[in-house]
Amino acid sequence: MSRTDNDTWDLASSVGATATSVAAQRALASKQPEPLIVDPYADDLVKAVGLEHCIRIADGDLPFGDPVLDRRRMCEQIAVRTRYFDDFFTAASEAGVRQAVILAAGLDTRAYRLPWPPDAVVFEVDQPQVIEFKSTVLASLGAVPPAERRTVAVDLRDDWVGALRDNGFDASAPTAWIAEGLLIYLPPQAQDRLFDNITALSAPGSRLATEHMDIAGLSEDWADKLSERSRRMGSPINLVDLFYPGERNTARDYLASKGWSVDVRTTRDAFAHNGFPMPDDDLLAVLGDSGYLCAILD
Repeated sequence: MSRTDNDTWDLASSVGATATSVAAQRALASKQPEPLIVDPYADDLVKAVGLEHCIRIADGDLPFGDPVLDRRRMCEQIAVRTRYFDDFFTAASEAGVRQAVILAAGLDTRAYRLPWPPDAVVFEVDQPQVIEFKSTVLASLGAVPPAERRTVAVDLRDDWVGALRDNGFDASAPTAWIAEGLLIYLPPQAQDRLFDNITALSAPGSRLATEHMDIAGLSEDWADKLSERSRRMGSPINLVDLFYPGERNTARDYLASKGWSVDVRTTRDAFAHNGFPMPDDDLLAVLGDSGYLCAILD
């Protein structure tokens, strides 16, 4: 089902199911004999959502003879992604940033599993039913965040800026923001508004991390290939229906125009940074120089 302006979801449907799939991959990677990443909560969260294909991913119950679904390759790919955003927050904390915002937080557990300074405040922004579900499951597990966690239950298409302020966000203090796995699910104009709002809320020295993708430089079938990969993992959701088509500014260029100093790490460089060989993967070839982006407000 294609997106609409006022659509909503939980963690078992639409965009929410993609967050559960990513958490399932983190759960799988965390279970390996020599885990590349450790997310102690991902497995329980995925099981609580109850999506069969995500549970199968988390349990390693997939046809891993399929080159696309090679277990080691899947674990390395999710480790590259997870480590990038983990390291981003760690570096921000070491630089003295004490305020963090996780946009479209989904099943992100960084507020609980990263070594935050005790005086840090971590805001999680997402739809109310998503926030409530995750908070309830983590509370049942006895999970306690090392710093202060504040949830902001609001759709990013609504007045999330006001909701963030109402929860004690301090726009005069430097902030570390992440928008992981979010931009492609926003209409092009909404992506620009998101960056405009982040810029308006950010004091000098603030930081932002997200994925980098130059849509204009991709092949015409990149979305179909991505959706096909998802189907081979057992998902009944057609990812193409969740993406917003049309020309859009790259995060790199748009943020640079707003006064941010931007650094992009390509997927190839991200794999090399972690000591992994670049997969011989048709999809990665299609995605070209896509990768990850970190920006600092001057």
